[in-house]
Amino acid sequence: MELVALHQRVVGLDIHQAQITACALLSQPDGSVQVERRQFGAFKRDRRELAQWVASLHPDEVVMESTGIYWKSPYAALEAAGIRAKVVNARHVKNVPGRKTDMADAHWLAMLARAGLLRGSFVAPAHLRQLRLVSRQRQKLVGQLASEKNRLHKVLTDAGVRLGVVVSDLHGQSARAMVKAIIAGKSVPEVLELASTRLRAPREVLFEALQGDVTPSHRFVLSELMAHIEELEARIARFDNQLLAGLHEQRNTLALLQTIPGVDLIGAAMLVVEIGSDMDVFGSAERLASWVGMCPGNHESAGKRKSGHMRKGNPYVRRLLCEFAHAASRTSCMFKARFQAWVIRRGHKRAIVATGHKILRTIFFMLKRGEHYRDSTTDYEEMSVRRNAPRWIRALIKFGFIAPAQA
Repeated sequence: MELVALHQRVVGLDIHQAQITACALLSQPDGSVQVERRQFGAFKRDRRELAQWVASLHPDEVVMESTGIYWKSPYAALEAAGIRAKVVNARHVKNVPGRKTDMADAHWLAMLARAGLLRGSFVAPAHLRQLRLVSRQRQKLVGQLASEKNRLHKVLTDAGVRLGVVVSDLHGQSARAMVKAIIAGKSVPEVLELASTRLRAPREVLFEALQGDVTPSHRFVLSELMAHIEELEARIARFDNQLLAGLHEQRNTLALLQTIPGVDLIGAAMLVVEIGSDMDVFGSAERLASWVGMCPGNHESAGKRKSGHMRKGNPYVRRLLCEFAHAASRTSCMFKARFQAWVIRRGHKRAIVATGHKILRTIFFMLKRGEHYRDSTTDYEEMSVRRNAPRWIRALIKFGFIAPAQA
């Protein structure tokens, strides 16, 4: 296949866990194309050698597939050598069937890059990529914490204790103190003394809920679960501190994102390390939504829409957006109205995804313009007048612009 050359010097890299296959296409003054093929290992010295070889070729384009996580360390080695490689979606560079070898894949990548047919995926700056390790591990810990809390609830239920029925949060300060007292083997009246007066349930109902048959095995499992829960909470707090310390220079961006209903400080921080704060790299809100995987698929043939399933994207951002959508749907804002309109027609899950997509588009334009969130359902002028009118009237009276009787 002969493709029109848009770039004269390109390098294609086929990356695997233990091997990197490289193919360079170099245009010569006489119009011919020189092909150079090399293979490198995956250790640090091999990656350094790869970066030196690529730099010696002075390429116009360097492309590699986003193969699992194996592309990251070669990409970092090239970046350290001053080479900005393109990481391309593997779906866009499928080779011709029957010619599936590592060298053929590298050659095919180089051919497509030479013709300018490949578009690089978004790769965050180095410091954000490092913070992603912190953010993503935090998400894993939060999932473990939720699992352990659910397990503790089940063990209490197995013991006949129905505390989760009468308190809204089994891991609130008062409820946790009562659970610890149960673990310690205290009597029901002693456990009841630890109940906060702010609990809505009457004392008689709490007393009945605490009745159960807690065996030594129950106490042992509950004790281990509680210790693990508190350990995970302490670990998550350390991850939070590390994440926020690394984003100190982005504090203005974090403050801007927190003006969106449903977005808290940690949620904003985890979003920034995934998508960054420069929206020019995406170009449009549609491309950002496609990269995240928060938009319907596009598969049309002969004028008929074949499928609208969501495509794969960044699962960490998608999870965050769904959390934001859940929180925003319980507040008085535009997103709540949109969610309620969608949930009737599309169901709860699709309404959450649609709301998350709307939040993502809003985030794109906020970051691009540097503007705070302004809700279309809120009259900010009226809100300002109501908040400041008494102070304005007192000032007008003080300086004689209006008489006290007129106030």
